[in-house]
Amino acid sequence: MNGIAQKVQKPSFQIVPLGVKGGIDEKNLSAYLLAPLNTTDFICLDAGTIHAGIEKAIENNVFKISSEAVLKKYIKGYLISHAHLDHVAGLIINSPADSSKTIYATHSCMEMIQKHYFNGDTWANFGDEGNGYLIKKYHFQTLQPEEQTPIANTTMTVKAFPLSHVNPFESTAFLIKNENTYALYLGDTGADQIEKSNKLSLLWTEIAPLIKSKQLKGIFIEVSFHNEQADSQLFGHLTPKYLMNELHSLSELTGKDALKGFKIIITHMKPPTENFAKIKAQLKKQNDLEVQFIFPEQGKRFEL
Repeated sequence: MNGIAQKVQKPSFQIVPLGVKGGIDEKNLSAYLLAPLNTTDFICLDAGTIHAGIEKAIENNVFKISSEAVLKKYIKGYLISHAHLDHVAGLIINSPADSSKTIYATHSCMEMIQKHYFNGDTWANFGDEGNGYLIKKYHFQTLQPEEQTPIANTTMTVKAFPLSHVNPFESTAFLIKNENTYALYLGDTGADQIEKSNKLSLLWTEIAPLIKSKQLKGIFIEVSFHNEQADSQLFGHLTPKYLMNELHSLSELTGKDALKGFKIIITHMKPPTENFAKIKAQLKKQNDLEVQFIFPEQGKRFEL
């Protein structure tokens, strides 16, 4: 009954993927618009691709307004998990056409954004802190770990949790809350076993009660490579095997029944294209927890 109950819950969020891949496809890199259902108050979870993703969503009749209007009016801000280019390129390139809003990131991520991108040299500083002439279009808001922060011009709040992405380099998980429901988005992350870390373990401890109470609607988490990728060549990423290991660790806290039908949104699969089918097949084969895997497509809206 628990699995059935999970599946028939009413959705709380709408998601519009602007980019879903890791790696070399610059027109389809990590970026997910998330808003409370029946609103257009979107936060952008990472920002590897913006314009091309909005155009794709318009082609799919997700948005009925221009791409410029979506950028300026619907996107209320950006949650950036880490400063690797495949997670920030769209934000940087679209900044001249954007409207005033807030960029949220942890201290280390924000420091890299200000030092290497919006610094007045590699790109104009559209922010309100840092080097060069301050255009002050964006407010740079540094997130304190595990502190609930309101997301401006929305009804949502966010808590940030550190992730290990080629230890000691840090990425971020964002726990987004609206009313009494939640969504969890993880930036790039390696498995605790490989990273010699406990960051995922601590995150699972934090969210397990929300899964048991059916308040957490789903988890966005990366699987960059198939299982044949050597451990030494993972570079802070997950495979189906290591994702399932982590979900089993989570199930020890929630009980297996609580994860039946629970939505796991797979992000950051890396090209070439033939890898995608292999990753999907391996996840399906190893899915003894009976979670519901979702493979988002660029520009195709879904609900959580």
